[in-house]
Amino acid sequence: MAIYTLGSINIDHVYRVPHLARPGETLAATDYSKGLGGKGANQSVAAAKAGAKVFHIGAMGRDANWALEELTNYGVDVTNIANINTPTGHAIIQVDPSAENTITLFPGANRQISDSHVACALASARPSDILLMQNETSAQSASLRLAADMGLRILYTPAPFDLAALQEAIPHATLLMMNEWEAAEMVDALGHLPECDVIITKGADGAEWHSLNAPPLTLPAFPVTPVDTTGAGDCFAGTIAAALDAGLSREHALQRATAAAALQVTRNGAASAMPTAAEVDSFLSTAP
Repeated sequence: MAIYTLGSINIDHVYRVPHLARPGETLAATDYSKGLGGKGANQSVAAAKAGAKVFHIGAMGRDANWALEELTNYGVDVTNIANINTPTGHAIIQVDPSAENTITLFPGANRQISDSHVACALASARPSDILLMQNETSAQSASLRLAADMGLRILYTPAPFDLAALQEAIPHATLLMMNEWEAAEMVDALGHLPECDVIITKGADGAEWHSLNAPPLTLPAFPVTPVDTTGAGDCFAGTIAAALDAGLSREHALQRATAAAALQVTRNGAASAMPTAAEVDSFLSTAP
């Protein structure tokens, strides 16, 4: 069993600010840091640290080879990451004292991934392996169709939210993972939840898992004091993927993902803040 992540790789530029900047405002940051990010990279790291075998499919420029080293150190296979001339994607992230954030994204090399590159990477995949996707890369349509034809389970995060991209993914998806706002946009457009499993995350209010053949499963969030919420949804998604890859039930997968996200927001950073399986075990053993 394995997880193949078709996902973005970004350089995160994180600025601590007294409040999120208002239109026209010049705001002095109180701190700055740079690190590995991107929804795809974050999810790959979260899944790998949760114990899964993870192959990342992506692209980056020649300006961030350190990112490959970090991914490798976290246990992610980087064989299928193309090194191209387009600059690596990057994100400008503001984080306020309450741990809320705003993000400005430059896609860069993430939008230069070819259909053939993904097809080559998936050649080693087997039925029931997982394709983990977000909406930050190119090659989405062909990858969805190929993975479905191969019998892979497709876990899709429709972020950044785009209704057309989501509608294209729905017929192929095994599981959609989205936040409350994204779910509301989807239901407003479709009039109902799609005919696949859907997890809706609600931040401090926990998460709910909707399935066609089972009653909704809800789980409250674990109470923690957040420091930085950047990457929390990616932590949740990567942990869910790892749990399902390991054959865990919906209940246990949701519990582990909720616990991992709770731990992650108590730390600064995105990929670097993802907890290990042992840390999640320890957290759950003492959680109320």
